[in-house]
Amino acid sequence: MKIGLVCNDCDTEEPEFTTTRLGMTAVNMGHQVWLMGVGDLATDPDDKVGAWARTAKGKSYRSASTYLAAVQGDKAKVERISVDDIDVLLLRNDPAADLKKPWAQSAGFVFGQQACSRGVIVLNHPISLAGAINKMYFQRFPEKVRPRSLISRSAEDLRKFVEEEGGRAVLKPLQGSGGTNVFMMKPSEIGNLNQIIEAVSRDGYVIAQEYLPAAKKGDTRLFMMNGTPLEVDGKYAAFRRISTKGDVRSNVHVGGKTSKAQVTDAMLDIAEIVRPKLVRDGMFLVGLDIVGDKLMEINVFSPGGLGTAAKHEKVNFDEAVIDALERKVRYRATARGQLSNLELSML
Repeated sequence: MKIGLVCNDCDTEEPEFTTTRLGMTAVNMGHQVWLMGVGDLATDPDDKVGAWARTAKGKSYRSASTYLAAVQGDKAKVERISVDDIDVLLLRNDPAADLKKPWAQSAGFVFGQQACSRGVIVLNHPISLAGAINKMYFQRFPEKVRPRSLISRSAEDLRKFVEEEGGRAVLKPLQGSGGTNVFMMKPSEIGNLNQIIEAVSRDGYVIAQEYLPAAKKGDTRLFMMNGTPLEVDGKYAAFRRISTKGDVRSNVHVGGKTSKAQVTDAMLDIAEIVRPKLVRDGMFLVGLDIVGDKLMEINVFSPGGLGTAAKHEKVNFDEAVIDALERKVRYRATARGQLSNLELSML
């Protein structure tokens, strides 16, 4: 099987990234893997999708560090490939990481749609990803699982919402990730509200959400694959993220810590409630961020942390993902063109 991994930029990938781990696992399972950034993609005069891509020359690797060094280093094989010849193209770039490069934000799903039209299995479904480029996508899931929210650029609207919440609410940008410009308002800090609204709205719309007291204990990242919680040997691909004292954000790269997750019935109920839309949209691999009995965010572009889940659960979840890709390729071959990309996404 030939697998293409689309990232933001090959040079900025890190060993602990889920994209890197998936690439290494696929190579160790005997597959050919090509890594490419969104800026490496192209459409040729004959409408084929091409890319300048990199692949490691080794047959197997013991660590993600050595694998990534082989992909990024001078000994890597760098070649102008035809994406049409790839079996599965995984779109793993995060548009929110390219806010300063507007041309790059849509490149993954735009070229992904072209590759999809030419018979390549593209995951997650690129047409649906185009509609999920900001957090407005989250608002289309059932209200039952979402915190009470307001989306606006009006300072008056936002102030009123915070007042209705008793002065305690979370404000964050509509488009973004990783905990950037996320603020938790407290009644004692209401005097700073105007400055916070101004700072967050500088880059666009603002989401104001009710504060969930359970957030003090962090959140749980639960992976969904093919519309159901990813589970191997009775263990869920999940982990708990705990924020540092005084910080509402639990993101690991801003100081949050991780621990083993206890996947509760309430979390599984949330997964079941969001399942129909994920299936309808062809969202093959997704990360749900859950606080108590509420869903805080859905990461459909580049859900990370499979390695963290594996560390806490002592299970290789990456192999389960590659196994799922192998099945999709077999289904496509057997169906002889009778299955759409959207259908293959969730089989």
